[in-house]
Amino acid sequence: MKVLMPYFKRYHVDVWIALLSVIVLVFATLWQPRLLQVVMEAIIKNDQQTVFREGVMLLGLAALGIVGGIVNTIYSARVALGVATDLRADLYAKIQSFAYADVEKFSASNLVVRMTNDINQVQQIVMAAFQQITRIPLLFIGALILAVVTMPEQWWVIIVMMAIILLASWLAVGRMTKYFAQTQQDIENVNTVARENLMGIRVVKSFVQEPNEIKKFSAASDELTGVTAKIGYWFSILMPIFFLTANLAVGVAVYLVGQNITTHPGYLAAITSFISYLMQILYAVINGGFLMTFASRAFISIGRIDEVLATEPSMTYVEGDEAPLSGDVCFEHVTFTYPGDDQPTLKDVSFTAPAGSMLGIVGATGSGKATLAQLIARLYDPDSGHITIGGVDVRQIPEKALRSTVAYVLQRSTLFSGTIAGNLKQVKPDAEVSHMQWAANVAQASEFIERLPQTYDAPVEERSQNFSGGQKQRLAITRGVIANPEILILDDATSALDARSEKLVQEALDRDLQSTTTVVIAEKIASIIRADQILVLDDGRVSGCGTHHDLLQNNQIYQAIYQTQKAREEGVE
Repeated sequence: MKVLMPYFKRYHVDVWIALLSVIVLVFATLWQPRLLQVVMEAIIKNDQQTVFREGVMLLGLAALGIVGGIVNTIYSARVALGVATDLRADLYAKIQSFAYADVEKFSASNLVVRMTNDINQVQQIVMAAFQQITRIPLLFIGALILAVVTMPEQWWVIIVMMAIILLASWLAVGRMTKYFAQTQQDIENVNTVARENLMGIRVVKSFVQEPNEIKKFSAASDELTGVTAKIGYWFSILMPIFFLTANLAVGVAVYLVGQNITTHPGYLAAITSFISYLMQILYAVINGGFLMTFASRAFISIGRIDEVLATEPSMTYVEGDEAPLSGDVCFEHVTFTYPGDDQPTLKDVSFTAPAGSMLGIVGATGSGKATLAQLIARLYDPDSGHITIGGVDVRQIPEKALRSTVAYVLQRSTLFSGTIAGNLKQVKPDAEVSHMQWAANVAQASEFIERLPQTYDAPVEERSQNFSGGQKQRLAITRGVIANPEILILDDATSALDARSEKLVQEALDRDLQSTTTVVIAEKIASIIRADQILVLDDGRVSGCGTHHDLLQNNQIYQAIYQTQKAREEGVE
């Protein structure tokens, strides 16, 4: 609960009202059987005046308990909702501060479950804490004391009942705790299978994999069902044990009172109150047992949330000037290994790209092209060596300065639901329509945007399903160039464009972003043939660097790529 204490302090007034109201509720609950005993004694004595007076007090006490319960519910809910909302916001903000490697370490589906299901578990336990967890100890202690005061000779009946119930609860909790931890993992598995299926629905449909996907989901769902059923089995065993024990205790108490009614006639009025206190003790113990099992699941969720909040980002940024730097890029003996891999992806890479130049990067699949681009944008830090932008090591560049200097356009275009303008303003919040039109002209996106009824206010559906692959790539390029960055990275960002559109985009980049350093990763040599210099990567190393004509003369890998693509094009012709 240490994680939650700072959040409780934010709602300290609501916390105190919830606690005071639960004390009022417990007092009303405990004192009602006592007044009922007085009423019963007055009925036996035929004392009508006392019956009326105590009856009115009994009704007033019931009304007080109702008011206390309503106030407690309202303020408990306010605390629970407030704490859950603030915790969710802080958890999301923490995730946003993570480096790309930190997000990959947890996985996206894992983090989503922690922000949703685990937060819900915390909200429920906070609600229960101010409704039940604070109420149960007070009710238990008060009922125990008043039960012993009411019928002192029956104290051992209470002790035996409590011992049996506590033993059963202890055994059950020990078995169920491991199942609660497994439940959270199984929820993540179900979420992962469903998310992958929905995101890859086109692949599923095209290969007619629906039956296999159903089997995969059913397997994950059955695993969750099996664990949940085991928890249910334990609850189904506990309830009969609890109520059987309580009913036996009541039966024993009534039997003993019947045996001694002649010597203790006052027990005739006291037995009703004693049974009420006995049932209150049972209620407290049963609910305490259930809350222990419920709390064990919530504590697992709190631990999972704390794990995220306590994780320090693997990459931090210095404070400083937010102004963008010049577009010079320099790699000096850079080596990089992905977390969890044994072999480095990039090995002793060195090159320099002057500001305003075009750098092309080619190589076989897995040669490290995308990794090199990610290091420029500082999605990762190298194991060794130095990367400088504008003569400054990227580790010494403030985050906003780096983001305003480098724009990164991925091959897999990711647009967020909302509007086209909303996506463009992610990069340039103060963008006017004129800025959007300029960027769209560069990316050759204006031709379809202008045909939309709402133009730049046109909606973008979830996962941008209302746009084709080529349109999404052009919108992504528009978003990349709208702030006129000093460095523009195109990670195979024109792969979905036809040859004409790709050529127009390249010409527009040359014309309108002359001072921008353009880093182009491409599978097709035609996309980088006009680059000022081309890096050829082979198994993470730079095997050649130069212009297209230089590499055709002296680099065998480049020659092989060129001849393969040339032969393919001639074959198509």
